[in-house]
Amino acid sequence: MATMPADRSPDSTLALLRAGYRFIGERCERYDSDVFKTRILLAPTICLRGRPAAELFYDNDRFQRATAMPLRVQRTLTGRGGVQGLDGPEHSDRKAMFMSIMTPAAIQRLGQLFDDEWRTRVAAWEGAGPVSLYDELGRMLTRVVCAWAGVPLPASQVERRAVELHAMIEAPAVLGPRHWRGRLARYRAECWLADLIERTRVGFAPAPAGSALAVIAEHRDVRGNLLPRRIAAVELLNVLRPVVAVDQYMTFAALALHDHPTWRERVRDDDEATEHFVQEVRRYYPFFPIAAARVRRTFDWQGHHFPRGRRVLLDLYGTNHHPALWPQPELFRPERFAGRRVDPFELIPQGGGDHWAGHRCAGEWITIDLMKRAVTNLVTTMRYDVPVQNLALDLHRMPALPPLGLTLTNVRRAG
Repeated sequence: MATMPADRSPDSTLALLRAGYRFIGERCERYDSDVFKTRILLAPTICLRGRPAAELFYDNDRFQRATAMPLRVQRTLTGRGGVQGLDGPEHSDRKAMFMSIMTPAAIQRLGQLFDDEWRTRVAAWEGAGPVSLYDELGRMLTRVVCAWAGVPLPASQVERRAVELHAMIEAPAVLGPRHWRGRLARYRAECWLADLIERTRVGFAPAPAGSALAVIAEHRDVRGNLLPRRIAAVELLNVLRPVVAVDQYMTFAALALHDHPTWRERVRDDDEATEHFVQEVRRYYPFFPIAAARVRRTFDWQGHHFPRGRRVLLDLYGTNHHPALWPQPELFRPERFAGRRVDPFELIPQGGGDHWAGHRCAGEWITIDLMKRAVTNLVTTMRYDVPVQNLALDLHRMPALPPLGLTLTNVRRAG
């Protein structure tokens, strides 16, 4: 039996919060191993990265998600009782519910709403002074996803809901006021949507047929019961929040166009080049840092022992930057995707494995479609300047974004 490298610290929680996206990768390089053990929140934890590790991690016979996610993450980002923490038939049933929403026609409809919203906002940005792209995208996506999902959202509530959704996304990896703001935001959002679910069920707030609101409100679990109103609210948030989170990737795409201006012409009217560009944005830039699971039953892998119940963290960011998978991983090179078929355990910014049977994000196709539309809009429907500003990404911060959310000036519609 091989000796699994061990982190030197008696507990690495604070080190994880300080190191951010590079916590696992730095230690893998230090120990010359893609697996090591440590303690997180005082609990023994195994950390992994790389393609073989991803294939192992998404083996449902060896791992389960129940109790794997720390409570601070459930109370802010994912919610308690949602699909991310389910296993077996319950997970399969809940995942099928989400996948039924992600039809090609529905994705196309969401994309068209986004394009319409973009054109409206570009007109409003003209002559309006500096624009924080990240903040604007957050409001745009909040409006769009609520309209698409069948969730009524008065114009006066857009700012509030966008702020709440951002607070949930930013809260898991921080301490102090930002974390507590995220917990409060989740509580308020769950109350809002639980009430909407109840009113939909009794007919006071009819939902459009096939919308996320209708599907989730009407869904019956493996026992034939309607989801409890709070769980239904959690799952509806699991539609709204991830779509709004795509504003991070859109901001990164705009940053990549700024840093690599030759790609502006390459992606114009070229869907294949746009696809390669978007995939490289997803690989290169930081999004979700890690995924968590627990060992279902004791096993050995590559000479290492995985005892039952042990928490395991898979490094999503580190796998997307693993030199064995991605030559020169710290260079932004969209052409690396030309002619390359990427299997489900190599490019894993939103999880790995199968969308239907596993825990890969059900909204990944929505993410890619919306990103491609954002790139197209940035290069064809508008002109803008990027003033001198701090555009460095602090990988110690999760999520990592430009400090001012990428400020644009002199925005005008393309002639």
